[in-house]
Amino acid sequence: MSVEATPEGATQPTTASEFLAGAKLGFPVVVASAPFAFLFGALAAKNGFTVAEATLMSATIFGGASQMVGIDLFGQKIAPWLVVLSIFAVNFRHVLYSASIGRTLSHWPVLHQAIGYFFLTDPQFAEVERKAEKGLPVTFAWYAGMGVTIYVPWVIESGLGAYFGNLIPDPHAIGMDFLLPIYFFGLVMSFRSRANWLPVVIVSGIASIIAYKTVGSPWHVSIGAAAGIALATMLPIRNGQASRP
Repeated sequence: MSVEATPEGATQPTTASEFLAGAKLGFPVVVASAPFAFLFGALAAKNGFTVAEATLMSATIFGGASQMVGIDLFGQKIAPWLVVLSIFAVNFRHVLYSASIGRTLSHWPVLHQAIGYFFLTDPQFAEVERKAEKGLPVTFAWYAGMGVTIYVPWVIESGLGAYFGNLIPDPHAIGMDFLLPIYFFGLVMSFRSRANWLPVVIVSGIASIIAYKTVGSPWHVSIGAAAGIALATMLPIRNGQASRP
C-alpha cells in the first residue's frame, strides 16, 4: 500500500492499521444487520431454499433488500427476466453510489476497484463519502477492512438463519426486521449538514411512499431515489456550502 501523506512528525498509517480502522466502522453495521441476515435465512428456508442455497445467495449477491425480493419471487410463477429486473430495481441505487465514489476510487488498480464495488453497501458508501468530504484518502486496506467485516458475518448469519429458521414461527412478529431500517435512518441523518438535504429527503420520501402505494415494491426504491435526484439537480447550492473535494 502506498503511504499516505501525513503532517511532519505524525505516525504514518500501515496497511494493518488502516484495515483495523475500517473494521471498527464495520462492527456497528454487523450488529444492525444481524437480525436482517437471520430474517433472510429464515424466510429463505420457509420458501424452500436449502441452507447451502441461502448461504450461497448471500455470498454471491450480498444485498439484503434484493435477496428478500428474490426469495419472494423465485417461488412464484414469474418469468426469470422479471425477477432479474425486480432485483435490479431494488439495487439501482448502487449504480448511483458507484458513480459517486468512482471519483474517489479511480486511483486504485482495476482489480481493487472490482473488489471494492462488490463490497459496496449503503453504510460503506456513507463512510467513503464522509472520509472524502474531509479530504482524507480512501485506501484499499481501510475499505477492505470495513467490507470484509460486514460481508463475512452476513454470509454466516444467513446460513444460521436458514438452519434455525423453522424454530421461528413468524420472524416479522418479533420485529427482527426493524433494526436495520433504524440504522439506515441514522445514515441519512448523518448527511443533514449538506446543502438542500431536507427538501431532497422529503421529496424522495413522499415519492417513494406514493410509488409504494400505486406502483408497488420494489419500484418505489428507484422512483423515490429518482425524485430526490431530480430535485437536487434543480435546487441551487446555498452560499457557504463547501462542495466535496
